[in-house]
Amino acid sequence: MNNNIIKFQYFPFHLVDPSPWPILTSFSLLNLTIGAVLYMHGYNNGGYVLTIGFILTTYVMILWFKDVVTEGTYLGHHTTEVKNGLMLGLILFIVSEVFAFISVFWAYFHSSLSPAIEIGGIWPPIGITPLDPFAIPLLNTFLLLSSGAFITYGHHALIAGNRKGAIDGVILTIILAVIFTALQYYEYSEAGFTIADGVYGSAFFASTGLHGIHVIIGTIFIAVALIRIINYQLTNKHHNGFESSILYWHFVDVVWLFLFVAVYFWGNT
Repeated sequence: MNNNIIKFQYFPFHLVDPSPWPILTSFSLLNLTIGAVLYMHGYNNGGYVLTIGFILTTYVMILWFKDVVTEGTYLGHHTTEVKNGLMLGLILFIVSEVFAFISVFWAYFHSSLSPAIEIGGIWPPIGITPLDPFAIPLLNTFLLLSSGAFITYGHHALIAGNRKGAIDGVILTIILAVIFTALQYYEYSEAGFTIADGVYGSAFFASTGLHGIHVIIGTIFIAVALIRIINYQLTNKHHNGFESSILYWHFVDVVWLFLFVAVYFWGNT
């Protein structure tokens, strides 16, 4: 009797196989959170717990995303319905990120629009020398906007079948993103205040630092897309991961414009 049974799927959705990554990600994030709390409160070995949690979280995420890439590239599970679901999930994730930034801006404007008497009733508070918005912040604005233009060029080049143009556009985007991050680090090191310098320092570093983390994540996101383009895993018809990275990067661009106007320019007047 022939035991080779061909199974047919009569629906366009992907029923994911049992995976260990969700539960392992949860425990890794728990380890990361506990390590962060221990480190910030000065407990012994808190830094080691934090480092282990970060390494575990990164490793599990790499393995999980590797499975997703395999499902879409080699197993053919990413049908049109599945890709639409993945894009919807990314959009909802970005919406949650929007509210995270709204909370930071809320805290910033709560303190700056009506400065409390404890900080002298003025903004910026007495003793704080804010950064010049027309120095590094303005340069970083041009870098991010240019990177958004290059990544869009790479996207249209890929759709048009211009593989070299797509690769060049993505590489230029990554270079500009790395320069942006380096300038942000230099700006932090040269700032005349720290996150511990009252509400201004907390609001400034919380807002720009949160954005900086998103820039680093977006850069990694785009770098993975570049590797997949080079390895012929993304085509003009199948590049959902690349489109996701582009959408995320444009979100980062828009947030920076709000930061530049509100925190650097208006907050300096």
